[in-house]
Formats: sequence, structure tokens, C-alpha cells
Amino acid sequence: MIVTQIHGGLGNQMFQYAAGRALSLTHQEALGLDTSEFDSYALHQGFELTRVFGLNTPQLSREQLRQSFGWRVLPLAQRLAARWPHFPLADQRMVLEPHLDYWPGMADVPAHAYLRGYWQSDQYFQACADTIRADFQFKDPLQGLALAWAEHMQAVPSVSLHIRRGDYVANPATLAYHGMCSPDYYRQAVDAMAAQVNHPEFFVFSDDLPWARENFKLPYPVHYVDGNVGTASYRDMQLMSLCRHHIIANSSFSWWGAWLNARANKHVMAPARWFAARPTPKGLYPETWTVLL
Repeated sequence: MIVTQIHGGLGNQMFQYAAGRALSLTHQEALGLDTSEFDSYALHQGFELTRVFGLNTPQLSREQLRQSFGWRVLPLAQRLAARWPHFPLADQRMVLEPHLDYWPGMADVPAHAYLRGYWQSDQYFQACADTIRADFQFKDPLQGLALAWAEHMQAVPSVSLHIRRGDYVANPATLAYHGMCSPDYYRQAVDAMAAQVNHPEFFVFSDDLPWARENFKLPYPVHYVDGNVGTASYRDMQLMSLCRHHIIANSSFSWWGAWLNARANKHVMAPARWFAARPTPKGLYPETWTVLL
């Protein structure tokens, strides 16, 4: 079995699942999930893959994980390995992401392995992209206001535009590490999109819509997508994916909103700086996306 650890918000969970799913298909082995991080994880909406996508991938208990991988998979050992690179966790079956760049070593991972990392690159699952998109079909149909938004987006040259503030603004440490996309980035992205798309209409998604309404004005038709909060916040990703083109933030949430759009002629604008405190990971963006300073 291939087991992948799931943690973080929905976008991160999707990267971790996709990397594990691709490896399980390569080896023709079953996929299992370690969701034990959510036993004490309070941010975002918790484990969402089953609720949002209806995935029935087995979630392994701590005892099942220990039986398969021994003491190395225990929470204390995992925390020590994450904080101390020289912690003696060496075992070919235990695959800890060595860095945030795309890691070609995934091709050498054995058929029985435990994956721990973020795995933020489509290169891990390019070979089975159709399967990943099929797995990430949203379970519940749109209705009400969300359905009205979807119908509008599909009827016009729609461009999703994501402004992430929320936890980036509220937590100084998070802001210092991640940073936020600058107004210059959005101006460049809007201009570049308007140069390639006739009569674009921009649909703004944000976890701080009042701020976006007040501070984000465009010389084009612009709509502020509301109505998706709390456990329904994933609907923003679903609606992003229905737009024809995309301007993403430095956020895995809007990364997936753009990637799930399977149109071959889509345009995607992405920020050159994914983090404020470290270089942008190599392999983060598909080659067809446009990266702007």
C-alpha cells in the first residue's frame, strides 16, 4: 500500500492526495490516507476530501499505521524528523519530502511507502491528470446563489481572480512567511489577461470580500463572488474551476481552482513570489501558465 499523510487546508490536502494517488497507480497498489494530524488541527475546515469530493479512500488508524511502518510513523517521531533533519528515521519506506521543489526521486519510491510532505507540483501526477480530475469531481451539485454564479461564469469570457487575506493578515508570522500578492501583480495580471481575452469579466474571490469591494476596482466588468463561507467555502474553488481563465494568488486553493479547469485554451496568471521568506518552489506551476513579477 501507498500511504500519504494529509494535513493543512483543502488545497494542500489535494496535492498530498494527488501525489499518493499517482504513485499508487504507478505501482498498481492500494492508496491509504493518514489523517491523524486532524485529531489536533483546528485551522481551516479540517479533513475535507471525503466531504467535498466523496472520496472513499481508506483512512488508516494509528494502530494500522504502526503495524505497517513501525515506530517511525508515530506522531513524536514524525515531529522530530520534521524539525531535526538528522533524526534517525532512515527507512526506504518512509519518504519525507526533502525540499519544496519538485523532487524527481519520487520515481524511485517503493511500492510500500509512507509519504509525508506537501508535494506541490503537477509533475507528480501529470501522467494521470485525467484520473486526478475525475477524483476531484465535486460531490454535491451547485444550487441557489452558487448555481446562479456558475451560469453567469459559463456564459461570458469569465476570469477568476483570487485575493487571499484572511489568515495571512490575521497572523503576523504567517504574513511574514507567505506574504501577499501586491497590487502591482494584480494590475499586471489584469492587463495581461485583457490583452489576450476579448471583453473579459472578472469574478473576484476572497476571504475578505468587504476589503476587496472597497480596494479593488477595475476598468472592466467585475463581480464579487459571495455566499460561500464556513464549510461551504470550498464552493469558491468549484466556481473558480468553472471560469474560463484565472488569476491566482499565492495560494494552493486558487492553484487548484485554475488546474481543475481542463480547457486547453485557458490563460492562467500566477505570481512569481509564492513565499515572502523563501524562493518559489521549482516545478510549482505548469509550464503553460504565465508567471508575473
